[in-house]
Amino acid sequence: MIKTLYRSITAVLLFCLITPVWASQNAIESVRVWPSPDKTRIVFDLSQAPDYSYFKLYQGTPYRIVIDFNATQLNAELENLANESLLVDKVRTSSPKNSQSTRIVIELNKQAEFEVFPLPANDRYNDRLVVDIKGKSIERSGPAKSIEELKDRKITIAVDAGHGGDDPGSIGPSGTYEKTVVLKIARALAKMINDDPSMQAYLVRTGDYYLGLNDRPQKAWDAKADFFVSVHADAFRTPQPRGGSVWVLSKRRADSEIGRWLESRERQSELLGGAEAIIQSNSHEPFLAQTLLDMSMDRSIAGAYSAARHIIDEMGSVTKMHKTAPQAASLAVLKSPDKPSILVETGFISSPSEERLLLSNAHQQKLARAIYNGIRRYFINNPIENTLLAQQASMEYTVKSGDSLSEIAERYGTTVKAIKRENQLRSDVVRIGQKLTIPRD
Repeated sequence: MIKTLYRSITAVLLFCLITPVWASQNAIESVRVWPSPDKTRIVFDLSQAPDYSYFKLYQGTPYRIVIDFNATQLNAELENLANESLLVDKVRTSSPKNSQSTRIVIELNKQAEFEVFPLPANDRYNDRLVVDIKGKSIERSGPAKSIEELKDRKITIAVDAGHGGDDPGSIGPSGTYEKTVVLKIARALAKMINDDPSMQAYLVRTGDYYLGLNDRPQKAWDAKADFFVSVHADAFRTPQPRGGSVWVLSKRRADSEIGRWLESRERQSELLGGAEAIIQSNSHEPFLAQTLLDMSMDRSIAGAYSAARHIIDEMGSVTKMHKTAPQAASLAVLKSPDKPSILVETGFISSPSEERLLLSNAHQQKLARAIYNGIRRYFINNPIENTLLAQQASMEYTVKSGDSLSEIAERYGTTVKAIKRENQLRSDVVRIGQKLTIPRD
């Protein structure tokens, strides 16, 4: 009896010692190859987190990347693996380090840089090991152009007219709707941009209908816009405030009362448009790692601030400015991380005098021209490679009251000497209305 009990206990202990070894055995369940224009991604789907090591053999052909999966068996079929990559010739097995391991060899048609990294399980996939191999992996076909072919690309500006449809925006003392005024200014701005051979406009809202706060930057994203400008007319509780302003994104709540009022109006606008709740991020943002998103957002905000200064400078010559420096507020419509985004308040529609101005077609055209000039100045100073504007060697500037050659030179990143040489000037004196050619270098 005692011997039998002893043998049973021994068997159980042995089973407990042996079972974890088998239970810990990992498995490659499938392998996927994803070629793209600039790399090939190979994904190994595993039943558990991978335990692996790798090395390369580039001394001779075929060039090989070798990956050892420790305590892992191969359950996937490699012979008929779908592979349309120009870079990867085949994925195969080789003799493993030991009987419990699997060795995978990736044969390449040429030497290439590569990265190997694990990805944890999520709602859709189990644990994975990813191999990213850099290099041309597919041919572009049909209408898709290569980077080299985009030599004459125009700068694309997304022009957004605020509010619309069920949301009239602010309402002036005589009943003027903000949505109506800003659509006219936005259309005028889009026409001026489209008349510029080096630029093109994408009008986000083309008629009297509502678009959600997150739909607006998403449409700019879909249009591959380089810049986003949302046109509005300001308002306040009292009729006293007057003048235009330009707003950029703040990562925290606005400090000023006007800024907090603007944030509140944006939320009210979303509710008027029929949305049940404000989505906190654009639909493309969740696909970005938080660190990269923050870096990209910082660049966008810096670009927006620079562009805002140019627009304020231009608007100041055609209308009173409520604020002479860019203002910041936490506005959902400006939260695109990939491009400078600004919101232009063209004046206070709650002011009787400015309501009359905003209804004037002549004033609408002047505001549109000022915004256009400011955006163009920004891209002259911050050219995008391979665009028509970047290839232009100079631009024309009309001298305004208070201008001096030194101020103009500083504004456009050039020198007084270069401006004088370009325009054959013999003195530093300039006159209002004078046309100057501003050299880029």
